[in-house]
Order: sequence, then structure tokens, then C-alpha cells
Amino acid sequence: MHKLETKNITMKFGDETIIRDITISVDQGELIGLLGVSGSGKTTLFNCISGIYTPVSGRVILDGKDITGTTGHISYMLQKDLLLPYKTIEDNVALPLLIRGVPKQEAREQAAEHFEEFGLEGTQKKYPKQLSGGMRQRAALLRTYLFSDDVALLDEPFSALDTITRSRIHRWYLDVMEKINLTTVFITHDINEAVLLSDRIYIMSGKPGEIRSEIKIGTPRGKRQNFDLTDEFMEYKRQIVALLDEREIRDEDTSHI
Repeated sequence: MHKLETKNITMKFGDETIIRDITISVDQGELIGLLGVSGSGKTTLFNCISGIYTPVSGRVILDGKDITGTTGHISYMLQKDLLLPYKTIEDNVALPLLIRGVPKQEAREQAAEHFEEFGLEGTQKKYPKQLSGGMRQRAALLRTYLFSDDVALLDEPFSALDTITRSRIHRWYLDVMEKINLTTVFITHDINEAVLLSDRIYIMSGKPGEIRSEIKIGTPRGKRQNFDLTDEFMEYKRQIVALLDEREIRDEDTSHI
């Protein structure tokens, strides 16, 4: 049984179909990349998975249970870190526990158990403006993890970072995911990021958005030191670029129909 599945998800706004017949699966502990150009419906799919939207057809299955159209089962981290500027990092991170009714001091203590693991030790009493972009994203990811240590949806979690910071946080991200074993689906427009971080990549394109291809990355995450410098990495990139170009050409050829 898969940890998370979508089965034939279709979503419309009015008469416009945004995504059509989306079926994906995620196994326990997998990192799944959802790669596609802007406007292909990736965030709409996330909103359906998280229960923010109820699809017009199809189902979302978590641990064999139908959770379609219901919230609170899956954590969801948006592109912006959305840390509250007037709260310390420890209180920002502990927020999901406080919402569940955990007493404040207990929530802080539970959150504190993970600060070292997430590379945040020493930031507990600081405020978001005192942290770098990379550290803020770490705090946001820890908050997401404390909301649900089961399955997380990450919507372009690293896109706001500069190139050097993003490269560093990619290495950190792979390391921390090995430790916490969080089942994750993340949206990206960045082919390099998708290949570097994913166990499998779903390529989404078209209007309405559909899953066009699935690519499995053969090198295990724990063995990806300097992976982006290898011939294997470049071959995955070429394969993805060809798939995306093929789809664009096909769309142009049929646009007059």
C-alpha cells in the first residue's frame, strides 16, 4: 500500500479545467519532485491533496483512507516561509503544537528536541529578521514537520534563495531527510533541483495540467555527493528537457484544432 495516492484527480474553476486525471503515488520516506512550467496546475494539485480544494472528480488516499476534501492530515509549506515577525523562532516553530492545544512550555520543549537536528541550535530566542534566508527556511521546514511528521507538501521551498545558499541548503536538506524519513512531495521549476533531490520525478505540463512522464533517479539519495557533476545527472537533465520540449511542440502543433 502506498503512503499517499491521488487517483484520477480533476479540478475545475467554473467551466475551465485546471488539472485533469492526475494519478500519482508516494511511498513511505520518498522524496517526490513535481516538475513543470508555471500554469500547469502544480499548486492546484497540492491544494487538492491538502484538502483546501475538493476536486470535481478523483480521490486522495492517505494510508488507505480517503481524505478527499478534508484538511489537517498533511502538512503544507508554501514558497514563502511565513514566519511571524513578532514571535521568536522557538515560538514560530512550536506554533502547530500550540494550535493542537499543547501548553506553551511543553510545546517549546518538544520543538527544542529538533533544533540541533535541523541545524537551528542557538536560534531559539532570535526573531525571523535576525536569520538568513536559508536559516528561515530550515525553521519553516521544522514547523512543517511538527505539524505532521507523516507527509509534507513543499511548494517551491528553496526558490527564494540565492544560488549559493540554495546549493548549501540542498545538501543539508538531503541529509536531514535521511534522518527524519519524512514522506515529501515538492514542487519545483528547477530541473537541477528536481534531479538532485528526488527519488522520482513526475513531469506535469499542458493546459489542463496532466502528468506526462515519471522518471526514477537511480542513484540513492545517500550517495549523491557531487552528483550534479556526473554524466548520469546530465543524462537525466537531457531526458527531462527533451520531454518538456516534445510536449511544447505537440501543444503548438494542435493549438489550431
